Amino acid sequence: MSDLGHVLVLAGGVSFEREVSLASARRVIEALRRLGVDVDLVDVDASVLDRLTADPPDAVFIAMHGSEGEDGALRELLDLAGVPYVGATAAGARLAFDKTVAKAVLQAAGVAAPRSIAFSQTAIRDLGGHQLLDRCVRRLGLPLVVKPARGGSALGVTIVREATAFAHALVTCFAYDTVALVEQYVVGTELAISVVEDDDGTPRALPPVEIRPVDGMFDYAARYTAGMTEYHVPARITETARDRAVDVALRAHQALGLRDLSRTDVIVTADDEVLYLETNVAPGMTPTSLLPMAAAEVGIDLGTLCRDLLVRAATRGPSEPGAVPSRSPQALR
Repeated sequence: MSDLGHVLVLAGGVSFEREVSLASARRVIEALRRLGVDVDLVDVDASVLDRLTADPPDAVFIAMHGSEGEDGALRELLDLAGVPYVGATAAGARLAFDKTVAKAVLQAAGVAAPRSIAFSQTAIRDLGGHQLLDRCVRRLGLPLVVKPARGGSALGVTIVREATAFAHALVTCFAYDTVALVEQYVVGTELAISVVEDDDGTPRALPPVEIRPVDGMFDYAARYTAGMTEYHVPARITETARDRAVDVALRAHQALGLRDLSRTDVIVTADDEVLYLETNVAPGMTPTSLLPMAAAEVGIDLGTLCRDLLVRAATRGPSEPGAVPSRSPQALR
């Protein structure tokens, strides 16, 4: 590894996931400083471009969650500023951030996913809301999962068990995004599979993490409150299910044109079918986050992992503004 100079961790902002972002950043910074890395936190606001231009870092670690950190906009800004960063390019992040788009890409690549319908707040208003909802229930059945098409940390997600609760679930969803993804509810074991690339860019899957929320739903509180969720690493699943889940995560990383690291969430049914849910390009790094948990299981120190990714980004240099993500032909077959 080459020497690493001054680096920045970008976090905070004004998204709904601000506090989670700052918690991730603090943990990354502590882990890097234990290794002697010169690192500072930047709470992202309107002055961030001036800060980056006045004193350009060797590389940036993005710990921004939600739209500001994962929809590609911040990455485009870094590209324009000529600053190298860890993680997906702007184009790759945009593909992954919209669950409806990512799901379409993966289904086109032959990956199974829960049946779903997506519609906008405008469509509900202008095209006959009650009829849309009734037809949606008839098509997908109950229960349903209603979630924002763009967003993370399970904010705005509701499990609808009665048709009378559907409208309220949409109101909750539309508080976080203007497009709702309505999915068939699937009974099974939820897994998170993190992918980290080797020095040569080869993606490798970390052990799947099994997620068992105490109250049955992996919502915001269950994700970030100690004791509200049981995690099992490695997951208590069959070897067949594990291999299928790992394959889905690797295919998602490649088909979406991602880089450095990602985390894909899936559901495993009782007959070991693996269904794709979503992919995250800026996985959480908090004490209850899943990528650090999986890394620790195979003896990977968080600070070493983050440092190595930063070195790789610095060596790679800045991305070209507007670059198209490199999508693996094998993943798209």
